[in-house]
Amino acid sequence: MHILVTNDDGVQAPGLLALAQEMRKLGKVTVFAPDKNWSASGHVKTMERPLRVRETVLADGSAAFMSDGAPSDCVALPLLGLIEEQIDLVVSGINPNANIGHDVTYSGTVTAAMEAVIAGVKGIAVSLDSPEGFKGLLDYSTAASVARRVAEKVIADGLPEGVVMNVNVPYLKESELKGFMVTRQGLRVYRDALDVRTDPRGKPYYWIGGEAPTGVIEDGTDFGALAQGLVSITPLQLDLTHHKAMDVLKKWKF
Repeated sequence: MHILVTNDDGVQAPGLLALAQEMRKLGKVTVFAPDKNWSASGHVKTMERPLRVRETVLADGSAAFMSDGAPSDCVALPLLGLIEEQIDLVVSGINPNANIGHDVTYSGTVTAAMEAVIAGVKGIAVSLDSPEGFKGLLDYSTAASVARRVAEKVIADGLPEGVVMNVNVPYLKESELKGFMVTRQGLRVYRDALDVRTDPRGKPYYWIGGEAPTGVIEDGTDFGALAQGLVSITPLQLDLTHHKAMDVLKKWKF
């Protein structure tokens, strides 16, 4: 079993190290991640410039590859042949914040796993629902253990074609988890605000700021599961077609 581990927070992120260490219990691990933070980058593929790849060393002394490309590039490059040995599974994370609801379209963590599925390789994205405003070093041990348990099931039982596993883990000790729930995407509530400023030359510039997003607590959703202390496992599909809308649109006269 050859597992590619990546993320969107950069190759030296502690969540990636915790994930790689757990995945090594399941097989050979290759770490291939961005050389900088690409959070909220979405599904990016670099086409207009060359990509650079360098070797580096993680905090535990293990070898890794890093690229100046996006998270999706860090999956595409090895799957296209930069890594000669066949890759059987891609696991992306561990993101320090939850990726729920519409977050999945912004998330480099989730879209890296999507890149794997597009290439016909199983993909899992793992995120930690850390407390808002948390100070200090996050404990990724529970999320890493959950990621290993989910990966074990995917290796043993497989996944339907075109499905990405989006896993979100409460910030709890493993013994405190209330269980696992297969969920649907919930409703994320964004509270973005435009911050307009002026530079020293009198020209305006802009920040997209505002308060941290919240969500609607509803049974059966990713946000609802996390609120109950449950690990949320959401199967995402790459086919974004709204099939009910197709039936309506077919009645239009053009």
